Amino acid sequence: RLSLSTPFRDNTKCNLYGRVHLLSILLLYANLGGKIDNMRIAVVGTGYVGLVSGTCLAETGVTVTCVDVNNVKIELLNHGGMPIYEPGLAELVTRNREDGRLFFTTSLREALKDADAVFIAVGTPPDEDGSADLHYVLDVAREIGEIINDYIVVVTKSTVPVGTNYKVKGVIQAALEKRGVEVAFDVASNPEFLKEGDAVNDFISPDRVVIGVESDRARRVMERLYHAFILNNTPIYFMDILSAEMTKYAANSMLATRISFMNDIANLCEIVGADVEAVKKGIGSDSRIGKKFLNAGCGYGGSCFPKDVKALIRTGDDHGHSLELLKAVERVNENQKSVLFRKITSHFGPNLTGKRFAMWGLSFKPGTDDLREAPSLVLIDKLVGAGAVVRGFDPVAMEECKRRIGDRIEYADNMYDALTDADALIVVTEWAEFKIPKFTFIEKALKHKIIFDGRNIYSPEQMKEFGYMYYGIGRKDN
Repeated sequence: RLSLSTPFRDNTKCNLYGRVHLLSILLLYANLGGKIDNMRIAVVGTGYVGLVSGTCLAETGVTVTCVDVNNVKIELLNHGGMPIYEPGLAELVTRNREDGRLFFTTSLREALKDADAVFIAVGTPPDEDGSADLHYVLDVAREIGEIINDYIVVVTKSTVPVGTNYKVKGVIQAALEKRGVEVAFDVASNPEFLKEGDAVNDFISPDRVVIGVESDRARRVMERLYHAFILNNTPIYFMDILSAEMTKYAANSMLATRISFMNDIANLCEIVGADVEAVKKGIGSDSRIGKKFLNAGCGYGGSCFPKDVKALIRTGDDHGHSLELLKAVERVNENQKSVLFRKITSHFGPNLTGKRFAMWGLSFKPGTDDLREAPSLVLIDKLVGAGAVVRGFDPVAMEECKRRIGDRIEYADNMYDALTDADALIVVTEWAEFKIPKFTFIEKALKHKIIFDGRNIYSPEQMKEFGYMYYGIGRKDN
């Protein structure tokens, strides 16, 4: 019996590849049984979700053709380059390209030839009112309807509001009617639950796979596609399409709620003299609550939580149901992104002209170069606006930060270079290399022994022992 569980519990690179290769063995076993041989799919969109999903499905033995309208990106991928940073992904892309399971093209017609399913994995950016912009999704749906001649399952992988798959179905049907042809097809919802920085592991060894279908024929296609996961006893939850769409938004909104709740509690802890880290241990040990997503900090960011919370709020409003809890979650998070600035101005005063600050961490979380909705950008804007000079360092997000904000800040060559002549150190992203630094280097480089810790990676007691003035989030000994 083959299993992906016991030998591979940690997230080391070695064990990640071991888990991936074991899944490939499971797929070979399935192929020998005639279960999923000759499975072909197309994936439209080579952004974060599309590229990870397509590559990982190719790793399982499926023939995958990824499509994108961006010719530069396709050329980059076809020549061994990578448009995004995600640990472990580049190696999988290279191997599956070389093994003839993964292809990249700008032609959707080419990708759909003999395909059993097509995944829509294009962006759904938020509109000004917070709703998800679906025009990319619906444009792809229309083009699919203009091309298909044989049965296919159209799978929405993009995060979309409840009811979108039926819009996709309507657009495809309208395109077929315009052509004057009848072609059978089904739509399905297969939301992703990938964490940036650990996406390959999340896809290969998921907590669950959620699939919304409305026909037995579509279900059989999806069962073939995910046969290796079924062999490994991964929970596969088939449900109606509307419930699958809602599951994605509900999951991300629940996680965002936990983060904002703990940040609100942390702020109260500072006022009453409690320590949020002690509180976290006390409530996290309750099996009904659990330990995950209870870290207080300077706010959440990224491409998912902010966008999905806004979209779900808008969905509620559109249906006459105000999601008051999520509106509070959003308000708390926006307020929390300014918590470090308030601590800095409380210490130095509101006018920061002539002050220099070292900033460790620019990405919204470790393991990615993504700066979308990153707390660092809010803090930079406020610090520079108050007259300060910021010198930043991030292990992978430097180029992305330069692309976004240019020379608004200075960029250090390494984490210690950022400290030179700074009045204080600000930690914004909890990269592993920041957690156990050489404090003797910090002491020599900083003008003052002051640390503003936006992720609570240091101990107030230890900082006090080392002679630092330390400001954490919700810590008792600030």
